[in-house]
Amino acid sequence: MNASPTKRRIIVALTGASGACYGVRLLQILAQTPNIETHLIVSIAAWRNIAIECRESPAEIEALADHVHAIDDVGACIASGSFRASGMVIAPCSMHTLASIAHGLADNLITRAADVTLKERRRLLLLVRESPLHLTHLRNMVSATEAGAIVCPPMPAFYLRPTSLADIVDQGVARLLDLLEIEHSLASRWTGECQTRG
Repeated sequence: MNASPTKRRIIVALTGASGACYGVRLLQILAQTPNIETHLIVSIAAWRNIAIECRESPAEIEALADHVHAIDDVGACIASGSFRASGMVIAPCSMHTLASIAHGLADNLITRAADVTLKERRRLLLLVRESPLHLTHLRNMVSATEAGAIVCPPMPAFYLRPTSLADIVDQGVARLLDLLEIEHSLASRWTGECQTRG
């Protein structure tokens, strides 16, 4: 089935870093957002983390997306620059995937779609997950940024006073949605400190 041309296509990938909840929550929000079409890719390592970290089954996660692509299907529509997409999010993004993107390896559908996103000058968001970071990690982040990616690690906004893990995840996903320029009411926004004069 062909998508309506008025729909914005967003590619979502989950890789083998901890933090699968960010990608799953992003899919949940996008599934409820009008005029968004999602294309999902999940790595083998990501499925292993999902089994450990998430309550949702693989079938439930795939059902959140409009289209699901196999990691080794480098002939998929999203592997071509002629496929019009608004952007791509890799959440979470493993250091292996980051390194592949930074060096232009395009060795599976996730890194190929990311490479296409960069070469077409579209928005690529990398929710990188690792700590502590060594110099190669940092250099790969610089290389990916220089190529046009946005490195967006999930940093809790404690000034918004989250009261649960769900609040923290929603804050991280809200930042991704902001960077994709998708309207949402997922998290509170900082409105500045109010000072009274006496």
